[in-house]
Amino acid sequence: MSENGIAQRNKEIVLRGFSEFAAGNVEILRDLLREDFVEHSPGNPSGRDAFIEFIASAPVAGAKLDLKRVIAEDDHVMLHYHLVPPGDERGIAVVDIWRMVDGQIVEHWDVVQPVPDPGEIPNGMF
Repeated sequence: MSENGIAQRNKEIVLRGFSEFAAGNVEILRDLLREDFVEHSPGNPSGRDAFIEFIASAPVAGAKLDLKRVIAEDDHVMLHYHLVPPGDERGIAVVDIWRMVDGQIVEHWDVVQPVPDPGEIPNGMF
């Protein structure tokens, strides 16, 4: 499969998983994450089972997730989205970077930023 083909397949896998997760299906992560999954975000555990247990009770699990853009290159897929937890109307801007191997996520990095007052961002966050 060509590099573009691999990137497209990885993008489709991550998008399908994101859609399922955003709809409340945390268990989709059992299919998406490899057992030896490595997490780079401070405070989040590595390992599929530990990560799923952690994320199931994290604010992201009950939040509205509004996907803004997706970029896929080779074995990496990047999602940029607006995470809006209940009771927080401005929410958080998130960029997730996923590394894929054989159709599963093996590594994750993220960048998280609270969305400031609109007056502070005249060009918007997204």
